[in-house]
Amino acid sequence: MSVYVNEFSGVDESTVAGTEQQPFKTAAFALYSKAESEPKEIYVFKKEDDGAEGAYVEISASALKKAKKGVEGLKKKAAKQKELEQKQQEQEAKNAAKKLEAMNITIEEDLSLPKAERRKIRSAYDAVDKRVKVSGWVHRLRNNKSVVFIILRDGTGFLQTVLTGDLARSYQIVNLTLETTITLYGTIKVVPESKSAPGGVELFVDYFEIVGPAPSGENAFTNRVQENADPSILLDQRHLMLRGETLSAVMKVRAALMKSIRRVYDEEGLTEVNPPCMVQTQVEGGSTLFKLDYYGEEAFLTQSSQLYLETCLAALGDVYCIQESFRAEKSHTRRHLSEYTHIEAELCFLDFDDLLSHIERVITKTIQYVLEDPVAGPLVKKLNPNFQAPQLPFKRMEYKDAIEWLKEHGIKNEEDKEFQFGDDIAEAAERKMTDTIGVPILLTRFPLEIKSFYMKRCDDDKRVTESVDVLMPTVGEITGGSMRIDDTEELMAGFKREGIDPAPYYWFIDQRKYGTCPHGGYGLGTERILAWLCDRFTVRDCSLYPRFSGRCKP
Repeated sequence: MSVYVNEFSGVDESTVAGTEQQPFKTAAFALYSKAESEPKEIYVFKKEDDGAEGAYVEISASALKKAKKGVEGLKKKAAKQKELEQKQQEQEAKNAAKKLEAMNITIEEDLSLPKAERRKIRSAYDAVDKRVKVSGWVHRLRNNKSVVFIILRDGTGFLQTVLTGDLARSYQIVNLTLETTITLYGTIKVVPESKSAPGGVELFVDYFEIVGPAPSGENAFTNRVQENADPSILLDQRHLMLRGETLSAVMKVRAALMKSIRRVYDEEGLTEVNPPCMVQTQVEGGSTLFKLDYYGEEAFLTQSSQLYLETCLAALGDVYCIQESFRAEKSHTRRHLSEYTHIEAELCFLDFDDLLSHIERVITKTIQYVLEDPVAGPLVKKLNPNFQAPQLPFKRMEYKDAIEWLKEHGIKNEEDKEFQFGDDIAEAAERKMTDTIGVPILLTRFPLEIKSFYMKRCDDDKRVTESVDVLMPTVGEITGGSMRIDDTEELMAGFKREGIDPAPYYWFIDQRKYGTCPHGGYGLGTERILAWLCDRFTVRDCSLYPRFSGRCKP
């Protein structure tokens, strides 16, 4: 019997005939597949040296010897494969038996037990020795044969739960997946001193109901959200990422920050207002405006609510707002967003020192209240163990002194030259200075040329303005503010200097005509404060659904 081998076109499969038209790939497989009927002749395809098509020749003695050795390896491989298949069959049989057993288990609530009281996880911690009913999502899952541990999450907290007996062996629990929604009934017990669990308790389950199963396999939650995945992929899956412990913790701290700053403003006597987000005027430069067609007219998404807040002073006194601002900066730095939550305030009948003191109080008291919050305080400690609450007073430093500091420390500007008066201190240099000094800084009196048209000049030096940036270690600028121009002629000069048509600002100019007053204000970037407070690398981690250049989904 003749068998043909062609390493270029052959295939080593049992279905191959081994003919000249259907050759094997290797001589070893040819011998192995024809072991019962040892071939008399093996022909191997050889290509000609001159590139001709080639022809089959009888196998050489050395090649045949090598092929026979290869047969032994194939036999061992086949035996191992057979053993694996047998084990797999046995495991499948066990699984089938286990599945059948699980499917035959009927789970029913024991109606002789006390009626379960519905509780959120946060309030379940105090229900020791009571039978409760809690609903949530399977956050973690561990199956120890006869005992199943589920860490349940409902947004208010985490609860360790224990299932034993038929509950642990039931079909629904055996096939339980992460992020499945489930309602658990059982008794709250204090964990032994040698063990730990969220809230210091665990739920011993006596009944459960599956509310909404989550998929397994390819679509399992852990396949959709992988911690080390590309950041752009994780942003696409932001709706699922929010379920993680870190991101959800930041959002809870954010909620406490909003609550705390409103409390501080109430104590400071400010009134909350809600200015429009669609505007026809600019505040921080026309190049960063998002344009839109507003019923045939040109309009923009607001960069700041400051101008509208100023119009409220004569009617409501000191005011503030918390709402979104929009900047069309094609910037990919870690502290810039195209949409961010802007906390802004305007105050009347005060001087520059009053404004600085007010800003210090607002920041320190807000952080104090966040750290005292029973939910947010422990989360900040977990996210940022080394966080130190700022203490009054902040370090006060004039712009000109900052320029000298940068020179003395060999820090160059963006053109790699020594800083000069009038230069804008960009993020890298600002961060270097702030992190080196290591305490909050009120950086004041910036040159007129690098600040906005509405900022008031200093009486003792007309080159500079009564302006301030609050700089925090690890994050840089979190607040910017100033005293506002209260003289009509000076304001008109500011418009002219910036090349702005004053006509659309008639309503803003009227604030100086009809009873002007000394006033000032500021804006705080919520996401930047959170990045500092929660030790996040980027403000993108501090926004529910971050928007920046190239990102507007989901």
